[in-house]
Amino acid sequence: MALAAMLAGGIDAIAGGGGLVMLPALFAAYPTTAAATLLGTNKATSVWGTAMAAWRYSQRVPLCWRTMLPAAASAFVASWAGAWTVTLLPSDVLRRLLPLVLLLVLLYTLSKKEFGRTHTPRFSGKKEVLFASLIAVSIGFYDGFFGPGTGSFFIFLLVRVLGYDFLHASVSAKLLNFSTNVAAIVLFGSKGHVWWPLALTLGAANVVGSLLGTHLALRHGAGFVRGIFIAAVGVLILKTGWDAFLR
Repeated sequence: MALAAMLAGGIDAIAGGGGLVMLPALFAAYPTTAAATLLGTNKATSVWGTAMAAWRYSQRVPLCWRTMLPAAASAFVASWAGAWTVTLLPSDVLRRLLPLVLLLVLLYTLSKKEFGRTHTPRFSGKKEVLFASLIAVSIGFYDGFFGPGTGSFFIFLLVRVLGYDFLHASVSAKLLNFSTNVAAIVLFGSKGHVWWPLALTLGAANVVGSLLGTHLALRHGAGFVRGIFIAAVGVLILKTGWDAFLR
């Protein structure tokens, strides 16, 4: 489990998608444990690596705090609302729609060879805050309601809408994803669905993986992050497609 947490931290730090590793590992290792507890434990494990990645990235890559802090607050509220909504509505439709949306994301990224390679922000000031907050609300709600691929969706929209390169988008996505994780932990924790001894132990391994992932991303730049992003989204399509249509 520690090795799975370390691998998840590394993947998530670069391009999102760490849940692809962590959740299946948790469900395989603890098949008799309630699903809500494993979901809450996953969030409480990954939040440490996400926080470390956000801190490490911010030391080397400029983060627009005046834009991302309001967006992070929006993401927190939206994630809480999404988690509350999932207790009232089924997510089966979203489960089937997800692999199709991810496929569109992948095809768009592959078709635009220069997509995300240069950092050319399209907006500034209040307009950038507004669009960043809209991204945060939409994906934050999705993270609370369903979740798979949240980091990848954040990165894609930050590149597509705000004009960030993949490295700057990954930095910003970590802050937003940290906020949505905290919201989910508060909700799951208040209902007793976090296995804290396991989460804190695996969290330490997740931080190690996160440090390795950020080191690779900072060393190799936006092109490397783009490549890992494409690979992560490809695997997400296969995994979510299997769960939605073949399982």
